[in-house]
Amino acid sequence: DAAGLLDALGIAQAHVVGISMGGMIAQLMAAEYPQRVLSLTSIMSSTGNPAPRVAWGKPKALRAILSRPADPRDLQSVISRLEHVYSVIGSPDGGRDRAEFRAHLERIARRGMDTAASRRQLFAVLASGDRRPLLARITAPTLVLHGRLDPLMPLAAGVDTARCIKGARLVVIEGMGHDLPPALLPRLADEIAAHAGLPGA
Repeated sequence: DAAGLLDALGIAQAHVVGISMGGMIAQLMAAEYPQRVLSLTSIMSSTGNPAPRVAWGKPKALRAILSRPADPRDLQSVISRLEHVYSVIGSPDGGRDRAEFRAHLERIARRGMDTAASRRQLFAVLASGDRRPLLARITAPTLVLHGRLDPLMPLAAGVDTARCIKGARLVVIEGMGHDLPPALLPRLADEIAAHAGLPGA
């Protein structure tokens, strides 16, 4: 689908960045469509390696993402559930303004939350299996960004990703969990821009 989107937009090649499951998709794209990928950045993702220390985060984080709102029809209940999830999997000190973040979560909740979609995402991750043989085929310059404090996708997953892609560079982001905290966005943007060789990096 990602390669098809490039076709539809008339883009021959792109710098590809993926986060979490998006990182897994980006890895597949780099392996299967090498001529389309100028560079790959895999963020807080994994290889599908089934080893427990690599594949599984902390039980509390897994329980949080699988939780449901007390009342799925009640807006405040949905927002509170989202707040709880990010309080568990997010960066401990991400520089978020609580009121501003709650307003952001409210926009998400009002747009519509589909619990079935969340389950399908989890099943898609599980169904993708062990991608290590595919990752060995990646030739694009690769940057792996991973938070040291990620409770959902352990740091070992990032280390494993970098190890499986020839020439990949691993950058461990101190203080980062499984989210994109405002305080760390400039650092992340700088790392990606420098890797892609973009102006101003």
